Amino acid sequence: MDAAIQSKIDTWLNGNYDEATKEEINRLQKENSNELADAFYKSLEFGTGGLRGLMGAGTNRMNKYTVGMATQGYANYLNQCFKSSVKVAIAHDSRNNSRFFAETAANVFAANGIKVFLFDDMRPTPELSYAIRTLGCQGGVVCTASHNPKEYNGYKAYWDDGSQLVPPHDKNVIKEVEKIASVDDVKWTGGEANITIIGEELDAQYLDMVKGLSVYPEIIAKHKDLKIVYTPIHGTGIKLVPKALEQFGFTNVTLVDEQVKPDGNFPTVVYPNPEESEAMSYGLKLAEKTDADILCGTDPDADRLAIGVKDLHGNWVLMNGNQTAVLAFNYLIEARKAKGIAQPNDMVITTIVTTPMIDPIAQKNNVACYRVLTGFKWIAEMIRLKEGKENYIVGGEESFGLMIGDKVRDKDGVSAIALLCEMAAYEKEKGRSLYEKMIDLYVEYGLYKEHLISITKKGMDGQQQIAAMMESYRSNPPKSINGSPVVKLLDYELKKGVNPQTGEEWAIDLPKSNVLQFELEDGSLISARPSGTEPKIKFYFSVNTALGSRDEFDQKNKDLDERIKAVISDMRL
Repeated sequence: MDAAIQSKIDTWLNGNYDEATKEEINRLQKENSNELADAFYKSLEFGTGGLRGLMGAGTNRMNKYTVGMATQGYANYLNQCFKSSVKVAIAHDSRNNSRFFAETAANVFAANGIKVFLFDDMRPTPELSYAIRTLGCQGGVVCTASHNPKEYNGYKAYWDDGSQLVPPHDKNVIKEVEKIASVDDVKWTGGEANITIIGEELDAQYLDMVKGLSVYPEIIAKHKDLKIVYTPIHGTGIKLVPKALEQFGFTNVTLVDEQVKPDGNFPTVVYPNPEESEAMSYGLKLAEKTDADILCGTDPDADRLAIGVKDLHGNWVLMNGNQTAVLAFNYLIEARKAKGIAQPNDMVITTIVTTPMIDPIAQKNNVACYRVLTGFKWIAEMIRLKEGKENYIVGGEESFGLMIGDKVRDKDGVSAIALLCEMAAYEKEKGRSLYEKMIDLYVEYGLYKEHLISITKKGMDGQQQIAAMMESYRSNPPKSINGSPVVKLLDYELKKGVNPQTGEEWAIDLPKSNVLQFELEDGSLISARPSGTEPKIKFYFSVNTALGSRDEFDQKNKDLDERIKAVISDMRL
């Protein structure tokens, strides 16, 4: 065992840690030294989604002590920044230990003189963001690992505007956490009087806000019996999604019985991720059985969503995150224009790895479109920068997230599902489905096709392998891919763009991020990005072509599939 790792292990075995933790360490020493080394070789770090990892004993695991030390560091930073009367809100999802972690964080904040608003039970992540803004909090925490497998949990930290931490706060919190040298530095108890339990009153306010996002309530009134199937996939969505749909005016909502009950073991799925067809299989079967108009699903903390619809041949399919974003952006732009409520300074925000199709839609409608780094905290930051100057309508990214209106500053599956069902009703009024609307948009703006490959590299060597892959692309970038010249190489880590054909260079005006993009002469876009929350490197592919009519869709769609395969093959992925 590496000496530095062994030193950390000894600290836990000899320190003020509970006996169950010490027993787990002793067991791993006997049975699985590799797993033990992985549990201690580093400390969990804040990434694009905060703190996230496997549950268990160790500095590299989610447990009472890593949560407590992170909270102590965060509490110290909040007290430094705001001096007095600091308030935080805390929520959690349906995962195993989420309530325990939320209560642990609440006790530590409270012991540090911070007033805590703790939800009485599990709640969707977007409601936590809303609560921070509504209650005038300076920070907040939600304990969730989003769509990760059941072995994981996490801790998302938020700032006073309801968004996740961005620089300099994220790095400053980490510095404060690193100053917590021992669990003995954590104030575990003593401030219980500072904790206030919140619940239904916030639910009611949040749901009223969601209802206020509706653009065409009169259309819903005509199609209130729209056949909707919904699955929370054992998560928090069951708390608010059915109520939101009811408040919108929908009366025909069928729940997927097998996945309604909140359960941190997620017994019906491998990954509780609505973008996975396996996770949505029960919903797809029920949608087919009931001849539904739309299928909706949310992940365990209900910030991420997916929808299913019938394709042109009557088969049930899941729309991908890019398609869902295009439909939502286009609807809110078009509907606001038709209703006469569009403003000259309207803007939309998306990310650098989301479909390029959004840009021409915004451009045609004279709406400003901004692209930011991956993660809704960057969308929230752009809203902050433009506040008072431009009017934010909607933000979204390819990873099945939408943020409608500015009252919530994180992705919100609850409001998104309500609006997507309104969109389905709106298109039904026009005699077409959401899928047919998508094809019509392809005819108007071009057929865009996206694909994602995630390569997992676990353990201590994983990060090194991912770093080596990125370095290889940086030091020896391809001049062409699949026979098409690279006309733009965008390096967001170096904040520099270059045209490899001409040598022209320019600066990228975004914060540093370890992302590389290759834009090809034929309009294809390839992005490489290590995940901020998982041991993965992700490759995003976007290709496009003109589409003359609906009749051409199947063949052109296949052609683009082949082009993506050829690009992947050429890059040897």
